Amino acid sequence: MTAALYDITDPALAGRGVTRIEWALREMPVMRRLMAQFSEHRPLGGARVSGCLHITSETANLARVLVAGGARVVLCASNPLSTQDDVAAALVTNFDIPVFARRGESTEVYYQHISAALDHRPQLTMDDGADLISEMHKSRRELLDDLRGGTEETTTGVVRLRAMARDGALRVPVVAVNDAMTKHLFDNRYGTGQSTLDGIIRATNILLAGRVFTVAGYGWCGRGIAMRAKGHGANVIVTEVEPLRALEAAMDGFRVIPLLEAAAQSDFIVTATGDKHVVDRAHFEVLKDGCVLANSGHFNVEINIPVLEAMATQIRDARPHVQEYVLQDGRRVYLLAQGRLVNLSAAEGHPAAVMDMSFANQAMVLDHLWNTTARLAADVHPVPHEIDRQVARFKLDTMEIGIDALTEEQAAYLSSWREGT
Repeated sequence: MTAALYDITDPALAGRGVTRIEWALREMPVMRRLMAQFSEHRPLGGARVSGCLHITSETANLARVLVAGGARVVLCASNPLSTQDDVAAALVTNFDIPVFARRGESTEVYYQHISAALDHRPQLTMDDGADLISEMHKSRRELLDDLRGGTEETTTGVVRLRAMARDGALRVPVVAVNDAMTKHLFDNRYGTGQSTLDGIIRATNILLAGRVFTVAGYGWCGRGIAMRAKGHGANVIVTEVEPLRALEAAMDGFRVIPLLEAAAQSDFIVTATGDKHVVDRAHFEVLKDGCVLANSGHFNVEINIPVLEAMATQIRDARPHVQEYVLQDGRRVYLLAQGRLVNLSAAEGHPAAVMDMSFANQAMVLDHLWNTTARLAADVHPVPHEIDRQVARFKLDTMEIGIDALTEEQAAYLSSWREGT
């Protein structure tokens, strides 16, 4: 492979990256099963696949499965701070998979890398935030005719894509892998819950027990974060804009109040909404001295960082991944990981066992898109129910968990309206 075919930090890191990739695969039994199946049947033979994903050891194993299935894969980073440089090096050096990703890359380089991944002229895409698809629609429209379809891994990306579909702008079919039951019920809740707390604890080394811990947003990610913070002994507050989610949070035992009220008493505030400027000037003006701000939504816009910078009289690095902002009245506010995904920037992201199911969905959906006879309509599509069920069955098998099956009589009863009380 020539140097022009990739852009990574240091190829010499590859040895450490291989060890990390192999360790992750130990915790990904479903992906090991798919790797064997894809190697035998080659369902993606000849497919050009571009992925804009977090370049982690788990993503590396997804790429390996797709290559085993016959695909030609190119990867770029979906977040400037989530790239594991040793994994990127291993993919390039040991697995011959082109990668365009450097941890800490500038916004300019980030979009250069997206452009490089699009130079692959993908027939299938994998997105973690819809940047590949949106860039194709905005500046590389000549590529759309070759695109069979794509997948989207995040709530933020699905929101963007559905907005495109409503506006009549979406020209290709995209499958919302994020919405698969085996994805959001497990990845978002258990993966984000554990890894977000892991990132916060690694960055700050602050005891959570007894602290006031506010979670902004009670979607699947917010549910997981709140659950894990409660398990650490924190006094958890949930803030919401949706009445049904707010009611659910209250019934789950959390205190539900407006964010402006929570800001004055919180030791930690974590955003998980996928929206913009959730924590804004009005909140900064009343924040408790020493409050720690973190984001577990996709982009670094949930906390209004430019306003926080403008309000500060002094900014310094207090610890790795911790910036201290001193406000005019002397209050100190601590922002983690520059407002980017704290679980990937300050820790290692989701445990491999969780990504095992999410990436199994990715691989099986790409197989579905590539081998479906009739091209899907240009819209956001759900993961086919049978794929979701198959991933669950595979996972249960690997956990050596058996379940019951309906008898013929039971199945007939459930499918008929004639038999009553």
